[in-house]
Amino acid sequence: QVQLVESGGGSSQAGGSLTLSCAPSRSQYNMAWFRQAPGKEREGVAAISRLNITTAAASVKARFTISKDNVNNIMYLQKNSLKPEDTALYYCAADTRPVEEWLLHSLTRYAYSNWGSGIQVTVSS
Repeated sequence: QVQLVESGGGSSQAGGSLTLSCAPSRSQYNMAWFRQAPGKEREGVAAISRLNITTAAASVKARFTISKDNVNNIMYLQKNSLKPEDTALYYCAADTRPVEEWLLHSLTRYAYSNWGSGIQVTVSS
């Protein structure tokens, strides 16, 4: 098991930027960001493998960038050009499955066995 500590949430105007951080208590995990808006299913936003392969949902690919600081073991989600529909509770997730398997399911919630408690992002128009 790994503990995941999220930070960096908050409020922004539409068109603004926010950066989320996730610090796992251990390294060598495939990691991802998910989000869940009120009344909606939790959806995968972006993911990065322990080999630094990245994937992202089509809805955010041009605006969000996922990255990882391997020295300090922190994952980031840089979010630009924010829209009101980006308002959600954002969750950090981690898993240790082989990268080949992870690539098939990187933005699927059932591919992750470790979850953070979530952090709120609110974007106003």
